[in-house]
Formats: sequence, C-alpha cells, structure tokens
Amino acid sequence: MATLAEIRAKLKDQETRSSGSNRGPSDNAIYPFWNLKEGESSTVRFLPDGDSNNTFFWKERLMIKLPFAGIKGETDSRPVQVQVPCMEMYGESCPILAEVRGWFKDPSLEDLGRKYWKKRSYIFQGFVTDNALQEDGTPENPVRRFIIGPQIFQLIKSALMDPDMEELPTDYTSGVDFRITKTSKGGYADYSTSSWARRERPITEEEKAAIDKNGLFNLSDFLPKQPSEVEVKVISEMFKASVDGEAYDTEKFGQYFRPAGVSAKTGDPVAPSTPKAETPTTTASVETPAQPAPEPVVEKVAEAPATATAESTTNNKAEDILKMIRSRQG
Repeated sequence: MATLAEIRAKLKDQETRSSGSNRGPSDNAIYPFWNLKEGESSTVRFLPDGDSNNTFFWKERLMIKLPFAGIKGETDSRPVQVQVPCMEMYGESCPILAEVRGWFKDPSLEDLGRKYWKKRSYIFQGFVTDNALQEDGTPENPVRRFIIGPQIFQLIKSALMDPDMEELPTDYTSGVDFRITKTSKGGYADYSTSSWARRERPITEEEKAAIDKNGLFNLSDFLPKQPSEVEVKVISEMFKASVDGEAYDTEKFGQYFRPAGVSAKTGDPVAPSTPKAETPTTTASVETPAQPAPEPVVEKVAEAPATATAESTTNNKAEDILKMIRSRQG
C-alpha cells in the first residue's frame, strides 16, 4: 500500500499535469538536441507510435502562448507567459483562433495575430544512436522522446512524400536513421542541414531487447488533456486579459492554467521537483522542454486563416505515401 507521502506526491503531480502549465525541469526521457553546439550532430532512430491506430509515427501538438504584463498583486513582477492547448488539436473550434483569424485582414494587426497564433510541435520517440551531447544522466529506458519543431518536421515529411522512399524509416529491418545537425542562421539555431541516412540499418539486438522490455510509448499520452467546457471559457477570458495588457490573475486563473514555476493560489514560485525516469503512462501531460534558443520558425500569416481543407489535403497526401510504402512492404 502506498504511503501518505506517496499519495500526496502523486496527487500533486496530477494537479500539475492537469493544470496545463509547464512542468519545470523536463524529465531526461526527452532528448534535448537543442543543446547541441553549433556544427554538432546527433543521430536518432525514430520508432512507431505505441498506438497502432495512429497512421503516423508522431503526434502533432498545438499550443497557444498568452503573454501577461506580470502577476497581479506582486510588485516588480516581470512579464510571464502561459501556454494553453489549442482546441483544434482535438478537432474542435478554438475560441482564440476564431478571434485572431480576422486580424490578418488588417495589416496593422498582423504582428499581433502572429503572437497569438497556434504554435506547432511534434512528438516522436526513438533511440539516440550517436549522441554528441554530454548529458548528466540518461534514462534507464533508452527509448527517448523528441519534441520536434516545424523546421525539422518539414524535412521528415518531405522525405515521406518522396515516392523513391520504399520503406518506412521506422521499420525494424529496413528503416533508416536521422541525423539532427545544428548550425546557425541570422543569430538563431538552424537545423535545415539535418538529413536521413543514405543506407538502411536494422535495429540492433540491444535496441530490440529494449523495445521488448519497455514497450513503446503511446504518444498521445504526452499531449495536454482536452480542456473542459469551463476551462475553454477560462482560456477565452485569459486571452482577453492578455490582449488588454493586464497582469496574470492567480486568484482567477491559477487553478486552471498558470505560468511555469507559479503555484495555483499564491503566485509564489514552486520548488522544482526532481525529474524521474519516465515510464509509459496514461496520464496526459504537456511536455515543454525549456529551450534556451528555440527554433525561430513562425507559421506564416498565409497559413493562419487557411481553411482546414488545405491542412487535411497535406495530411492525406502523407497518409497516401505511408500506405503506399506499407503496401510495397506487403
């Protein structure tokens, strides 16, 4: 039977996860490739999603960042930022995007529209086969997770759209590795020279044993939980307060969504918890690694008011390519 301390710790962890806020220091199951030095490369091998119903070997995450002038009631409070899930991630209308889309019709509001537009990232899993980082510690389970931005994702997707790719890159026997290379462009991190390996590589016996022992993650478990009807209303209220330049109201919003490192009631900093080795879990969470130099990839305005038809067409094309590859394997 669990001790009282263990029960309290688990309840506190569930509260943090359900809040939709950042979790402080991310666990070391997430591979921090953004810490590569300029000119360095690490090689990874992507694996399938543990959910066989997922056509792809990744899950798309859509988040919206709400900036606030500070925290209400605190003197000398610095600007803070709250991340909230975009409802389009769950196939529903997003109240924030419904408002922001109209801003792109007015040139004077375009910059503001970009600030509040959804930010995409993609969750993958796999092995790090050649690690250029000097990590303090690696998880016992070598199946790592990767939070991939739009720049690298476009390279991955472009290869899948190439009819010359005959095997799934995640295939255990005929798959290929992916090399993440970090350079710089305009003072920002640049990953455009990342690429797929030219040769196929079967996974090793050690890698196969790790999969058999630990299993594969269901990537959807690492998406934020879908907001309730009440939480959607709170998101709308937070959006209005953010646009109006107000400070973040901990009393009003703290139990729903809050900035990283801020407690639910008082706004006081929360002591970071010690990261634990990750095991597959059914509890949805928001994985947001603290990137010191995030990719400066902003979705173009043209994509903002675009209809869902354009996005679904692209996804359908990618799905057709994957089906074609699978049929060749058959």
